[in-house]
Parts: sequence; structure tokens; C-alpha cells
Amino acid sequence: MGTIGFLLVGIYFSVMAVLCVVGLHRYHLVYLYYRYRNRSQGPPDKCFDTLPRVTVQLPVYNEKFVVEELLEAVCALDYPKELLQIQVLDDSTDETCHVLKQAVSKHLDMGCPVEYLPRTERNGFKAGALQSGLDHATGELIAIFDSDFTPNPDFLQQIVHYFTDTSVGMVQARWVFRNRNRSLLTRLQAMLLDGHFVFEHGARARAGRFFNFNGTAGVLRKAMIEDSGGWQHDTLTEDTDLSYRAQLRGWNFLYAPHIQTPSELPLDMTSFQVQQARWAKGLIQTARKLLPGILRSNQPLGIKVEAVFHLTANLSYPLLLLLVMMLPTMLVRQTLWSGSLLWLDLPAFLVTFCSLACFYLLAQHELKQGSFLENLQLIPLLIMAGIGLSISNTRAVLAALLGVRSEFVRTAKYGNSVKTVEKAREKYAPHGGWRVIANLLTTGYCAICLGVVLHVGHWFGVPLVSLLLSGFGFTGLLMLQKNNLHNAPVLNITNETAH
Repeated sequence: MGTIGFLLVGIYFSVMAVLCVVGLHRYHLVYLYYRYRNRSQGPPDKCFDTLPRVTVQLPVYNEKFVVEELLEAVCALDYPKELLQIQVLDDSTDETCHVLKQAVSKHLDMGCPVEYLPRTERNGFKAGALQSGLDHATGELIAIFDSDFTPNPDFLQQIVHYFTDTSVGMVQARWVFRNRNRSLLTRLQAMLLDGHFVFEHGARARAGRFFNFNGTAGVLRKAMIEDSGGWQHDTLTEDTDLSYRAQLRGWNFLYAPHIQTPSELPLDMTSFQVQQARWAKGLIQTARKLLPGILRSNQPLGIKVEAVFHLTANLSYPLLLLLVMMLPTMLVRQTLWSGSLLWLDLPAFLVTFCSLACFYLLAQHELKQGSFLENLQLIPLLIMAGIGLSISNTRAVLAALLGVRSEFVRTAKYGNSVKTVEKAREKYAPHGGWRVIANLLTTGYCAICLGVVLHVGHWFGVPLVSLLLSGFGFTGLLMLQKNNLHNAPVLNITNETAH
């Protein structure tokens, strides 16, 4: 028992140490964001005398309830029609094809330069569709919008002038969310993505680190895509893959947070988990593919270190799950060391989870979203939702590490009206399946661990175990609920506004 006990405790504290490093890295991103505040991206310094030709690509796959709104928004872009090419890249296998054909015909009759480009086979998924469209693109700049995005009319007029600098390969706009306050779940997702766009993108862009195109709501230079090897489909995050390849070749990427593009958040916990698992797997695939070359490159140390943190961030999910499985080491520590090491759980807990609270609260402050008290009330639920991702994302990360290939699983899109949402849920919403069972079983396990913690009087471990128990329980119950809190109130928080 002595040797095994030492080994288990060593693994436990090693996992805690790595999670603490991840937490400290969040503080570092916040530090970089404020240190380089004078480098924040404002409007471009120069404007084109003659506007460039732009191709707008709209990759679509079985999204009949949102594509008409997407096409309406894109055809309403305030840009000279003679300099615009709109490609509808349709991989659909259902009645979306018919809806799109009618919508394209309608807008063609109205003088919109839109082309319908279907594919009979979904080779390469989204990356394959984008590459296929690129082969027929006439624009020197390529704007991309997923089907749930509705760009504002002045989107192109705001963003294209950054490309007067010939070294600029991509400009990313910030996502905002039409359905931000539709439910508790959408509010939490919005906070998570706000943290990404404020501090991850903001800090990396300001500090000169590599960051990624988000796959939508951005504009890329066609020459940059071609120079970097084009769209490749050997990862599920083709956008991040291309981004790192391009920046390694010397192309500059810009982040323009003042340019906002409305989008839609998943309405149910299962769709949210499916989306996050795809992103988690894709980033690890990209890390396997590109990190060795990045580390061997002549890039500055800061860029290499940040690339490691960025591309391997999702390894924290299997580590968190391993931590959950090793909660019984508390008994080992109680037996072998008479509880003398039990106090170490508290500072590790504080470093890891307090960094999350600071990260997301400050992001809301930067965006002027809600009051401090309102956001503070949501932080425990936000952390619980993140904990609930660990089972699904661990499965995705392990599959990526083992080289297991899978198809690109789209995120279900529902649209805005209540009638449309209900029809879309019936047709497209994924089932919880094994995720529900896994989260509920883990909830039961954590409940037993909490009982043990209370029994042995390990009071320093109560916050950690209680939070893990709440996270898996919260996730499991949300997936079980028929309506997934679609109509739940959200603490009277105001709607998304421009900042």
C-alpha cells in the first residue's frame, strides 16, 4: 500500500500542478491583454482608392431553417455588386437543397451576384467545400460565413481596408449572439465565447502571438490561402490549421473586435457538447500536425510557448477527469500522512478555478455586459458547465491522440422564431445518448466521494468535490430535461449591444 499510495498521490498532485499551470496561463493572457492595450486594433489607417473584388463563401450542410436569413443578410451587404461574388457551397442531403435553389433564384432575379455550387459528395467536409469554392473564386479577398451568421450591411466596408497592407492575410471580426439571453445555457455559452474573443484573441493579437481564424465572420486573402497550402481536411479545425500554416509563412493576422457579426448559439446541452467536442478534437489534431514544426521553427520563444498552450489547451479535460477518478487518494493521504497533505487541495483549487472566475468576469467587464453582481452569480454555473464538458471532450481528445478519424459533425442550427425552433429541434437536434449516462454515473461517483470527504473530515477538499459533483449533475440534468431550459429566464440581463 505504501508504494502504490505514494504513486497515486504523486499522480494526483502532478495533475493538480498541471491544472494550476493552465490556470496561471489564463492570468498571463489577461496580463498580456492589458500590457499591450496600446496595440488594440482600431479602424484601418488607409483605405483603398479602388475597392478589391470580394468572394463571399457560404458553406452549408442540412440547415434549411437558417439559410434564407443568411442569404438575405449577405445579399444586403453594402458593397458594389460588380465587385462581389457570392458562393453558396451546398453539401446538403435533405430539403435544404430545394430551399436554397429557390432562395438563390429569388436573389438572382433581384440582381444579387449569387452562385449555387452543390457537391454530390461531401469529400473533406467544410474544408473540402471551401477549397472547391476557392477554385472558382474570382475575388482577391474571401469572406466566409457559416449558416447561422447574419453579417451587418457594412461588414465588408469596415473590414476590407485592412488589406491595403499587403502583408495582412486575415482579419477576424468578433462574434455576438442574437439569442444570447434566450436561456440560461445560451447566456453561459456567450460568457465562455466572450472570454475567448476578449482575452485569448485580444491578448494574442496585441502581443504578437499567433492566433486563429475562427472559420466564419472573417476575411482572408486568397493569395494567402494558396501560398499556405490551401484548405486541408486532415483535422476538424481546418481554420486553425490554415491559420498556423499561414503565420509560419510570415502572413500577418489581425483581430478587429469592433466589427461585430451576429450569430446563433446552440440551444441545448447536447448540441453544445457536440460542438465543443469537435473543436477539442480538431485542436489536438492540429497540435499533432503542426506543433513539431512550430517548435523547430525560428519563431520567438513567446510565440512557441503560446502555441503550445493554445493547441494543447483541451488536454486539461482528460486531466480533470483523471483528477475526478483519483479523488479516493484523499483516503490514502489521510492514512499515510495523518491528513498532513490534505490542505494542499485548497490552494490548488483556488488557483485553478479562481483564474476562471477572474478571466470571465473581466471579459464581461470589458464588453460592458451586465452588472458585476449578475455576472458573479453566473460564474459557478459557468464553471459547472465547463466541468460537464470533460467527459465528452476527453473522448474527443483521446480519439485525436490515437489518430482516430471521424466526420465533421455539424452544430444544429435552429433560427429565431419559436415555430422554426421547434421544427428544427425535431429534425436536427442530437440525442444525449451515452453522454447523459456518463455524466449521471460520474455524478453518483462524485456524490460518494463527497460523502467520504465529509466522513474523514477533509474540509479543504469539500469545495473541489462539491464543484465536480455539481458540474456533472448540472450537465446530466440539462441533457435529460425535455426543453433544455430553452425558455428559462436569465437573471434579467440586457440584450447584446455594440461596444
